[in-house]
Amino acid sequence: METTQRRALATEAVHAGRDDLAALGLHAVPLDLSTTYPSRDSRDEARRIDAFAATGARLEGPPIYARVDNPTTARFETALARLEGTQDAVAFASGMAALSACLLARSALGLRHVVAVRPLYGSSDHLLSSGLLGTEVTWTDPAGIADAIRPDTGLVVVETPANPTLAEIDLRAVAHDCGSVPLLADNTFATPVLQRPAESGARIVLHSATKYLGGHGDVLGGAVACDEEFAGVLRQVRFATGAVLHPLAGYLLLRGLATLPVRMRAASATAAELAARLAADPRVSAVHYPRIGGAMVSFEVHGDPHAVIAGVRLITPAVSLGSVDTLIQHPASISHRVVPAGARADGGVSEQLLRMSVGLEDPADIWADLDTALASA
Repeated sequence: METTQRRALATEAVHAGRDDLAALGLHAVPLDLSTTYPSRDSRDEARRIDAFAATGARLEGPPIYARVDNPTTARFETALARLEGTQDAVAFASGMAALSACLLARSALGLRHVVAVRPLYGSSDHLLSSGLLGTEVTWTDPAGIADAIRPDTGLVVVETPANPTLAEIDLRAVAHDCGSVPLLADNTFATPVLQRPAESGARIVLHSATKYLGGHGDVLGGAVACDEEFAGVLRQVRFATGAVLHPLAGYLLLRGLATLPVRMRAASATAAELAARLAADPRVSAVHYPRIGGAMVSFEVHGDPHAVIAGVRLITPAVSLGSVDTLIQHPASISHRVVPAGARADGGVSEQLLRMSVGLEDPADIWADLDTALASA
């Protein structure tokens, strides 16, 4: 029997989702902006809609309506699944829409309880804690996950490296403790370049695609990489809620994946160098940089962190991360402001903490700007 050789990640990043282009006589990925698609066979349309309602599986044949599926977005989903090593992936309008769909999918089965580990991205923390989607959360450390699981637990949610402290979790150990409860791992910071959570037992891999997958600060999106069965449920939730990814965003995200390995490795090398310089700087009290590497560095200063934000000129003082330019922000004021102060402190998000997303500039230029800003603090 003929077997298909597994291609390297860098090769998949360039070719996944594009394998059929040559046969179509195309080189660049086509962008399909249609919201609806004509068909004169309404009986067949009814049959296919019934099939989607039953399983949520991607439709065979031409599309019907953009809220059900879109060819450009489907290419991005195919490519991400290949990079993450999962059977399927489903794209959403944002990372928070993707997380919301996961919670709703499990809540529909009566599994409204969530076990989660802090820190998480601030809006993820807020969504779980607020109960806006009817969920109840138990916060615990990784060692307490098994004891926190109840009969109505639908998900265990972790983020590693975590936002914004870059704390790391042993995904394989956590997945073991989850038992039959699906482990959802937010892989936004690491991306599949640095880790593939599904290989360690995570059944759901979440991405804020806005960040490294897009990589240029010009597209908003989210995605979930998972098995085919859960992907079907997520597509049904996406259809019902309308949290669809715009085709132009899907096009930009697929284009972003092509350079993801190159961008991540270049930015990670610079981040490691900056982390070392910060660790040796007497103006800095602590540096957080994950063992896995990556382009994120968090550090705590002895002086005024707000003065550092105000003092940068090359570095962009802005929320978000994963762009080609370096960004810095004060989590307690922005990304994690919606998390109660006590919970922020419990998760290691101190008032002195700054989070930096390292871009593709020359390391010497980034350091010169950061050095000046630290002096002003």
